[in-house]
Amino acid sequence: MRILVTGGAGYVGSHTCLELLEAGYDVTVVDNLSNSHHAALERVAELAGKPLASHAVDLCDAAALGRIFERDPIHAVVHCAGLKAVGESVAVPLEYYANNVSGTVSLCRTMGNLGVRRLVFSSSCTVYGNPERVPLTENCKLAPVNPYGHSKRMIEQILEDLHHSDPTWSITILRYFNPVGAHVSGLIGEDPAGLPNNLFPYLAQVAIGKLPELRIYGKDYPTPDGTGVRDYLHVVDVARAHISALEPPETVSGIRIYNLGTGRGTSVLEALHAFEKASGREIPHSVVGRRAGDIAAAYADPSKARVELGWATERALAEMCTDMWHWQVKNPNGYR
Repeated sequence: MRILVTGGAGYVGSHTCLELLEAGYDVTVVDNLSNSHHAALERVAELAGKPLASHAVDLCDAAALGRIFERDPIHAVVHCAGLKAVGESVAVPLEYYANNVSGTVSLCRTMGNLGVRRLVFSSSCTVYGNPERVPLTENCKLAPVNPYGHSKRMIEQILEDLHHSDPTWSITILRYFNPVGAHVSGLIGEDPAGLPNNLFPYLAQVAIGKLPELRIYGKDYPTPDGTGVRDYLHVVDVARAHISALEPPETVSGIRIYNLGTGRGTSVLEALHAFEKASGREIPHSVVGRRAGDIAAAYADPSKARVELGWATERALAEMCTDMWHWQVKNPNGYR
C-alpha cells in the first residue's frame, strides 16, 4: 500500500515517513521545501534501508499534484503540510490561510477527483484556544486565538463538511499537543528556520551555546511553579499514531478525531531542569513578563486514542530530552 505524505520533509512528516517505511508501507512525499530540507528524506531512506519517492510540489499546484496521483497508485494520504508558527501567523495571517486552508482544499479536490478518499490530517491542540478546563477531551469547546489555530479549525470544518457531503470518505483528525525530541539515531530531528519558536529547540540551542539564555515568559501563572504547563510528547510517538490511524480496513468510512498527548502537563521549569540533566549543562535563563495570548496550562486527555486506536505514548520526558540533545550535538546547524 502506498501512502502520500504531504510535508514529508518536515519535522513530524519525516518521522512519520520513517515509521511508515518500517511498517512496510511504500511512501511518496509531496513537500514544497519552504520550511524543510530534502536531506531529511535522504536520511529517512538511509535509516529505513528503503527508498521513497519525493516531489518538490506545492499543494496549491493542482495540476502537478494530479500528475503525482496519476503516476503513483496512492491508497491514502497523511496530510502534515502546513505553516505552523503561531507568532508568524499573527504577523502574516493571509499566508497561513492561503497555504494551510487553500492547500488542503486543493489536496482534497485532487483526491476526490481521482478516487482516493482516505485521509489522516495533522491538526493541533491550538484549536482549543484558552481551555476552560484540563485535561482537554475531544469534546471541549473549540476557540482558537490565533490565525494558525484558526486555519487548523477551518480545515477540520472543511473535512467534516466533506464527509457529510460524501460519507464514503474515511478521515482521521489527529490533534497534536507538543511534539518534541528526535529519532534515537540523531539523524532526523527538528530544524527550525531562524530563532526557534518552540521551547525544546530553544533549550537545545542555549545548551549548545548558539543562544545566550532562555527567557521564561511569566512565573505568576496558577501552576505548581508559576510557569506555563504544556503536554509534551515524543515525535516518534506522534509518528506512530499515523500508523494506528491507517490500520482500519480501507472499507471503513467515517470521520474520527483524537487528541495526541501524554495526559500529563510539564512546566517550563520542569522541562528546563530535565534538559539540563540530559545535556549535562547548565542552561542560563531569566524570567520576563507574560506574552500576550499565552495560557497557563493545556494538556490532553488521550484516552479516546488509547481505546479506539490502541495508541499511547511510550517515551517519557527524559527520553525526549536525551534524543533532542543527541540530535542537536550531532547536527549543530541542523540539516545545513
